[in-house]
Amino acid sequence: MGSGRWSTDVYTAADNYRRATGASAFAYSDSGARQAHAALDPKGVTKRESRDSDEHPFSTPIAVLFDVTGSMGGVPRVLQTKLPQLLGLLTRKGYATDPHILFGAVGDATCDRVPLQIGQFESDNRMDEDLARIVLEGGGGGQMTESYELAMYFMARHTSLDSYEKRGRRGYLFLIGDEMPYKKVNPREVEKFIGERTEPMSTEALVVELQRTFDVYYLLPTAAGHGGNRDVLKRWRGLLGQNVLELDDLDAVCETIALTVGLGEGTIDLDAGLDDLVDAGSAHRNTVGKALAPLQRGGVVRRGTLPVGNAASGNERL
Repeated sequence: MGSGRWSTDVYTAADNYRRATGASAFAYSDSGARQAHAALDPKGVTKRESRDSDEHPFSTPIAVLFDVTGSMGGVPRVLQTKLPQLLGLLTRKGYATDPHILFGAVGDATCDRVPLQIGQFESDNRMDEDLARIVLEGGGGGQMTESYELAMYFMARHTSLDSYEKRGRRGYLFLIGDEMPYKKVNPREVEKFIGERTEPMSTEALVVELQRTFDVYYLLPTAAGHGGNRDVLKRWRGLLGQNVLELDDLDAVCETIALTVGLGEGTIDLDAGLDDLVDAGSAHRNTVGKALAPLQRGGVVRRGTLPVGNAASGNERL
């Protein structure tokens, strides 16, 4: 829902405790769990909500969904260790007002036991708890596709954002992976994993629907199994245009997300954001600059402006 405030001290204390006791940051998954944690199970969920509050009156929803199959299984571990840097850039540097962050995971609904996990929008240390509950299944199919369209379906139809409903400002959705979505939303998979009936629809039509409420980005780590694959890039660029970002170093994912949000909010330009990374002690200035070059070339359109271009290209803003 987005209440409470992030505390780096609380995060550090929990991290120190895990190190001292040998406990895993992903204890639920490492315990051998083979079903979604109750807090992240999307089945039967009406809405994941990002709501304004007295603490956070102008919420900015940011959803980060990542592939946990194959070579992508390290993504949540990177996110977990770099959460303080992500929150620091978003808040202390003023990139986004009252950020609410949701974490989730994507697998393959044709063969995985846990192909979809969706947390809550959180503004405090509960986002770390959601990460810890994710099952790192490591499966996936062998056909260079994962069920990103199932995740996008949930985000399009099962989220409610005060930023959009009150102020006409869309949230941010980051998909991190190295494979393609399936061509269509499969109604049987929606019923099995989300718990409702729907009609078949193309992934293209779904993206148009999703872009009504979210600015959607796809981050492709080049060192992943299908990183740099031309077919994967072509498919995602056909769906999202310039919002497909190639990332040379997975360790730079939090910095890339933070600067992308800052650019979208209009609170920084790219050069200023890259300088902020240096000031914050990040070693990823060049990596992030290269990843965000397509946004600089294409010209970032600020959230809240009139629609521009083709919705399916990722360039429309409401």
